[in-house]
Amino acid sequence: MRRIKSDLAIFILLVLCVAAPASAQQNPVAEAIHARLDELQFAGDLEIGGARIAAREIIPEVYANRDFEPMWTNPSRVEELLALIQTAPADGLDTSDYHLEPLQAQIAEASATEAPLDRADLDILLTDSLIRFGYHQLFGKVDAAALDSNINFTRTFFDGRDSVIAIPEIIASPMSLQQQAEESLHRGAFYRNLQKNLAGYRELAAAGGWPEVPVGDTLRKGDNDPRVAALRQRLIVTGDLAADSDTSSPLFEETLEAAVIRFQARHELGADGVVGKQSYAALNVPVETRIDQLRLSLERLRWVRGDQADRFIAVNIAGYRVFFIDGQDLAWTSRVMVGKTYRQTPVFRGTLSYMEINPTWTVPPTILRKDTLPAIKRDPSYLQSKNMSVIDRDGRKVDPATIDWQSYSKGLPYSIRQEPGPNNALGEIKFIFPNKHFVFLHDTPNRSLFARPDRAFSSGCIRVENPFELAQLIMNEPATWDQAALEKILDTHKTKRIKTPKLPVLILYLTASLQPDGSPRFLKDVYQRDAAVLAALDGPVIITRLESE
Repeated sequence: MRRIKSDLAIFILLVLCVAAPASAQQNPVAEAIHARLDELQFAGDLEIGGARIAAREIIPEVYANRDFEPMWTNPSRVEELLALIQTAPADGLDTSDYHLEPLQAQIAEASATEAPLDRADLDILLTDSLIRFGYHQLFGKVDAAALDSNINFTRTFFDGRDSVIAIPEIIASPMSLQQQAEESLHRGAFYRNLQKNLAGYRELAAAGGWPEVPVGDTLRKGDNDPRVAALRQRLIVTGDLAADSDTSSPLFEETLEAAVIRFQARHELGADGVVGKQSYAALNVPVETRIDQLRLSLERLRWVRGDQADRFIAVNIAGYRVFFIDGQDLAWTSRVMVGKTYRQTPVFRGTLSYMEINPTWTVPPTILRKDTLPAIKRDPSYLQSKNMSVIDRDGRKVDPATIDWQSYSKGLPYSIRQEPGPNNALGEIKFIFPNKHFVFLHDTPNRSLFARPDRAFSSGCIRVENPFELAQLIMNEPATWDQAALEKILDTHKTKRIKTPKLPVLILYLTASLQPDGSPRFLKDVYQRDAAVLAALDGPVIITRLESE
């Protein structure tokens, strides 16, 4: 059915046709675009074929910059955009966000009528679609900083060009839109493997997902239980148990135990082969939830596209792991501990500046007030047992026996510093990337905690299991900075600061990750952050102007 045009748009178009000089009347489509964008600026909103224009700050300037001339004059370019939109589900995005159906209807209408206003509407709708798609691919759909003010990932358009200049250049380029996207986005193997797993899990969902395993008593090797058959069927669906396995046997034997261990390892559970409360819960998470986790990880990776470099450090809070990326390769990984749920490690980016061997540790104000001061009041020998010194405002050591600790409850006119040593809270090395959160990577004397599957134990900083391996990778000079050189400094028992190459440090939160073999790894939403991001990912499209940097 033919769409009824806005009375306001028609009125503006008529005024322009009467009042504009002859040179401006040579292209009726340009006049119609001008009328439509005047309507947008007058009303503050614009719908075309039921589709809302989201790039309200960008589109008027894009067209004004080219005298409102249409940009989508090449039919093959239109076909390229439609094809590109249809790839959106592979990224966990929805084609409806890019006007797929309204575009198809508008193309048919403009072709049938060849009316200037129909062609103008199509041109504007195509431009809004391209901006939406490109924006989401480059920066993610969700405005991360609007959800969490700590998030400070870079959001620059392509190579720093202003979007108003870049958009017409993209449309007019001799390269196809697909080629331009591939050259600009630089998707790595990690992202591509997440996409493959998303496609695979959508196929599982289309086939009905997986059966529920009845919850009951703990199941372990040697048990003979009717629920074992359901457990077998469940593990076959996700490839943890071979597809040709006997699904009817109620016996929990070695092959099934190995499959349970594989499943537990992929879900950051204690991989002991015993099906208890946590394993039941993970087994019975719906496939749709796993799909959403994969979509969220793809979205969160799009947030950091502008902050990746040839060499960088990344921490996945939800996975309790740190990674060193060299080129496109994962050069190294190690287990970490992160902040407790009430002292959460923030998501943000920083730049590594230096590392310290044999560091001191100055107790942060919050920990001093909540933990250290009460401990001193309970036990006068606490400071000595922890190798801690009291430092006044002039940097001088003060005898703790001369201080009336009971008289202080909130503020303290001293700082507490733990001296270098094997029991220092920072261990034997720390890595500093200056930030307002006072978060950094460091060693720890409490190494037994790394063996636990859930490792949210710190006060916000990130404790690294193998920090000296990381130090060697950072320095990237094996002849100078090998293990022996680091140990030589360590043996002095004196604090030494070492300037490092300036590497990006990305603190991320991904509840879907990958196993070394590329299979999916699903993690607990330890800080309960997924729901808000998912709501925004499934919510309306919001586009704001991005300035070049």
